[in-house]
Amino acid sequence: MTTDPVAVRASLADAIPDVFWTDRPERPTPRAALTGSGHRADLVIVGGGFTGLWAAVQAKEDNPSREVVLLERGRFGVAASGRNGGFVSPSLTHGLAQGLACWPEEIETLERLGAQNMADLADSLTRHGIDADFHVPGEITMALTAHQAGTVREGYELHRAHGIPVTHLDAAEARARVNSPRYLSGFLDPTVGLVDPARLVWGLADAAERLGVRLHEDTSVTGFDADISGLTVRTEWGSVRTDRVVLGTGAFRGPLKRLAHYTLPVYDHVLMTEPLSTAHLDAVGWQGREGLTDAGNQFHYYRRTLDDRVLFGGYDANYHFPGRIDPRLEQSASHDLLARHFFEIFPQLQGLRFTHRWAGVIDTTTRFTPVFGTALGGRLSYAVGYTGLGVASTRFGARVALDLVDGRDTEVTALELVRKKPLPFPPEPFRYVGVRATRASLAAEDRTGRRNLWLRAMDAVGIGFDS
Repeated sequence: MTTDPVAVRASLADAIPDVFWTDRPERPTPRAALTGSGHRADLVIVGGGFTGLWAAVQAKEDNPSREVVLLERGRFGVAASGRNGGFVSPSLTHGLAQGLACWPEEIETLERLGAQNMADLADSLTRHGIDADFHVPGEITMALTAHQAGTVREGYELHRAHGIPVTHLDAAEARARVNSPRYLSGFLDPTVGLVDPARLVWGLADAAERLGVRLHEDTSVTGFDADISGLTVRTEWGSVRTDRVVLGTGAFRGPLKRLAHYTLPVYDHVLMTEPLSTAHLDAVGWQGREGLTDAGNQFHYYRRTLDDRVLFGGYDANYHFPGRIDPRLEQSASHDLLARHFFEIFPQLQGLRFTHRWAGVIDTTTRFTPVFGTALGGRLSYAVGYTGLGVASTRFGARVALDLVDGRDTEVTALELVRKKPLPFPPEPFRYVGVRATRASLAAEDRTGRRNLWLRAMDAVGIGFDS
């Protein structure tokens, strides 16, 4: 199925090179930067994304008298936490199959903890009055090719075997839910939710502030000084003395250099349409507003927002040598490719226009799940590397980081997921060459349904690259 390139270009002609979620008048004014050197806290949190904000909220819920300071290098929601698709998965392991491959002995515990984390997230939003458009319509994984249909069937059977109440859909049933001529089959996971990620960030920041956390934006941390009495967190314009630090900096290179060995910054691209008309909605169906994805290695993710737009992202995963992160990389030909794919899936929406086009940097690891640990004699802990599935699992990651930095032996700190780090990525230029070879091999598998020798070798040593 081909799409008119002129129509694709026209659909993008008015798209603003900005993030839809944060391009709104209700975006909060920034909190003041931290300046001066006379500051003191019991706990300093570095990074104002989901991990840092959940850590701040939970730290104050654990101990309301604890003095907590949170430092964000930019503005809240400017990085991955405000740029994602808003899919809220209960999985802590980047999906059930990945969890079974990495931690077969722990998978039942990890699934239980993931479900509990999801329930606790929903409870936290209610208790703190955070209106982030959170709802749980489920997610359908669709097959777009014959070999993807086999993957869908395997995924359905695996989830059923582990007690997850998924539903298999044949082609007619899939198209009855969402009308696309590309859909050959699918399976619905009813446990996956959706959220407005920027409103979640802003709501968590407000909740943390109400609990007494001191929030500072536009505050870059430049390093740490440790001595017998504690730590000094140095910033661009000042410093703060503290007993403990939690680090949640995502893909961005913070002052703890060792994290560069474990995380890879990968650009993911996203489009947002104008609101669908009644005729568009009649043509596409989608009455259940389920989140959608497909079963390829290079997969798309897409959703219908509560104001009837369609967010459409994924497929390309772009790594820039040597781990370069630059706003100039956010606008690329990947948006043109996404627009073409969108109209191939929904030809009945030809003429629809996109209002926003953006990209964000995902912090991926070789096993697609976070790396946890401590440094500076146990007085600093970190949780990074969510590989695009962090909207819910960052809450769990924050819990782990707090337990680690406080030296608590808990159920979560005893997990192999927490205790054992993923394999590090190789140094450059081998890292870049490996990423290129893996991307080409994944694309070949999507075309042929066959996994080549390179991918089988990566499987054997436990290294992957996720799109």
